[in-house]
Amino acid sequence: MGAPPVRQIRHALGFEDVAIVPGDVTINPDQTDLGLQVDGCHFDIPVMASAMDAVVSPKFAILMGKAGGLGVLNLEGVYARYEDPQSVIDQIIETPPEHTTAVLQKFYMEPIKDNLIGKRVEEIKGAGVTCAISITPQNTKRFAPVAVEAGADIIVVQSTVTTARHISKSYHGLVFSELVGLVKAPVVVGNCVTFSAALELMEAGIDGILVGVGPGAACTTREVTGVGVPQITATMDCAAAREEFMRRTGKYVVVITDGGIRTGGDLCKSIVAGADGVMIGTPFAQTKEAPGKGFNWGMATPHPALPRGTRINTGVKSTLDQVLFGPSNRSDGTQNLMGALRVCMGMVGAFTIRDMHQVELIEAPAIATEGKVFQLSGRI
Repeated sequence: MGAPPVRQIRHALGFEDVAIVPGDVTINPDQTDLGLQVDGCHFDIPVMASAMDAVVSPKFAILMGKAGGLGVLNLEGVYARYEDPQSVIDQIIETPPEHTTAVLQKFYMEPIKDNLIGKRVEEIKGAGVTCAISITPQNTKRFAPVAVEAGADIIVVQSTVTTARHISKSYHGLVFSELVGLVKAPVVVGNCVTFSAALELMEAGIDGILVGVGPGAACTTREVTGVGVPQITATMDCAAAREEFMRRTGKYVVVITDGGIRTGGDLCKSIVAGADGVMIGTPFAQTKEAPGKGFNWGMATPHPALPRGTRINTGVKSTLDQVLFGPSNRSDGTQNLMGALRVCMGMVGAFTIRDMHQVELIEAPAIATEGKVFQLSGRI
């Protein structure tokens, strides 16, 4: 008998492994269009704020909307459990690190209340901005109709890993094709990192897909379970599924890279890898407007048996306006993300986000260190 076949390991790339190749033609950055379209909802900038309690409150969602982006509210967080969510957030912030997990689990055991779902949606809609809410798959059929009835514009169904086929003991689990017909609103689903899973989700009728398993600063999925794919490869694979689905059906499903984006360079690489937009958490948690006051924790943190996240102290470093539009007082690329995107688009000759998808990426493991001896040593 011969030796059994050897399993091959596929090479995968993250943000620090690649670089964007300049174009043969350049354009003025002010000629670029950063618009993002999710079904009938238009956004001036391709940025969503993550559905984390320490990042997106109704007030923060309103600020994001007025800035041209989208703040996604966690409907299973403190905002739909407590009349005064900020006091709960303050207690979580003030808890010593060794007691954080227990305190999070205690606060998130409070039931979700239908009247608070309606109240939070109405707060956001009352300011005249698009309202997006995030729900986990197991609670979607119960809470999504309540949110849509209250005026929610976009439903985000989000878990650590989401697939179109899920095996469980329940009689009838969440079927995305049924959900799309039920809620009568654009449905964005996450999180996903493979071509096949993304394609199946698109075939179920969804309007957008979130890409990323474990790259977020407050997420410990990769450490706890070992599951995850670096964001460049994950984005490219899911974008390839989008192109295949559009070829078959004519429908364009937006791809949103979710997690691990810290700098303008990360954002630009995500777009070139095939993303139509990005979802950002920790950089927004570091703003003065964030409800977490410089702290952040993941959506999955309060799981009663296996906390899949951690509370982190990011510190307060700037304002929301600085992060998105500058002016920047830092040289590390963490501020003026939209300015960075426009400049990059100018360098590669891309007028639109879709044009960015045609730009060349190269594998460049030295991109972060080549010639940067003084920056790396801090002697600037």
